[in-house]
Amino acid sequence: MKKAGAGIVAAACSHAVLSGPAIQRINESALDEIIVTNTIALDSKQKECKKLTVLSVGPLLADAMTRTHEETSLSSLFV
Repeated sequence: MKKAGAGIVAAACSHAVLSGPAIQRINESALDEIIVTNTIALDSKQKECKKLTVLSVGPLLADAMTRTHEETSLSSLFV
């Protein structure tokens, strides 16, 4: 993508199982950033990989639980 003129190359996933040589491969890749959620603890991985951005799903889950308890719309969280 960079060879084709992309200024920034990023990837995203919701549940990053970064096992084995994953961090090494990310560090050596052309990726500028990889954005993941904190559904798996990645504290040590963040120290090893400056390209890794971890977003918290806590507020979303808390809101979903509150809405479920109050019997209000969950779909409005995603609209």
